[in-house]
Amino acid sequence: MSVNDQVLFEKLRTLQPQQRAEVEDFVDFLKNRAERDRTDAAKRLGEAFKKLDALNLPPMSEEEVQAEIDAARAERRTRHADRR
Repeated sequence: MSVNDQVLFEKLRTLQPQQRAEVEDFVDFLKNRAERDRTDAAKRLGEAFKKLDALNLPPMSEEEVQAEIDAARAERRTRHADRR
C-alpha cells in the first residue's frame, strides 16, 4: 500500500486532539510490536545457533548446502502444487 505523507498529515489535522492521541498510541503500538518481533526472532535465532553448535557437527560443504536448498524448494513446490 502506498501512503502519501501529505495526505496523511492533512487527515491527522482534521482529527480532534483525543483522536490524534489515539493515533499516536496506535503508531507507538505498531512500532513496539515490530521491535518486539525482531527481538524475538533474534532470540530464536541465537537459540538455534546454540543448539547447532552443541551438535558439534562438521561444517557443511557448499554442495551439501545447495542440496538442502534444492530439497526445500522441491518440497515447497510440491506443497504449493497440492493446494491448486
